[in-house]
Amino acid sequence: MNSIVIPGDIYREMIHHAKQGAPEEVCGILAGDGKVVNTIYKMTNTEHSPVSYFMDPKEQFQVLKDMRGKGLKMMSIYHSHPEAQAYPSAKDVSLAFYDDVVYIIISLLGAEPLVKGFTIKDKKVDEVEVIVRK
Repeated sequence: MNSIVIPGDIYREMIHHAKQGAPEEVCGILAGDGKVVNTIYKMTNTEHSPVSYFMDPKEQFQVLKDMRGKGLKMMSIYHSHPEAQAYPSAKDVSLAFYDDVVYIIISLLGAEPLVKGFTIKDKKVDEVEVIVRK
């Protein structure tokens, strides 16, 4: 996957989630038909940390069940970096278990949020284009 397409309303909701959760990291899942995202699932960061996240396993199970029932595919896992660059940390890389999703990071470090996407396979990080569809 060399790009991900996110509708503007979902993109804005993801950024709002990141700002609202600061100074802690927030996390979530983006799902869709495999080509375009159409659903956002805001998850609970059970670590309540400004430098790491872990999704609530029960919530994650329910989201995966909901996606399956709706015929959706998990396209992205997103999280925020309230005080860091929009690039995967060593922990982000070590916990990247899904080869076929885009890992989106929302950095709140600058004046405006910066959103970047990455694939992470065998600990190799490659940037992918995040396309916001208006």
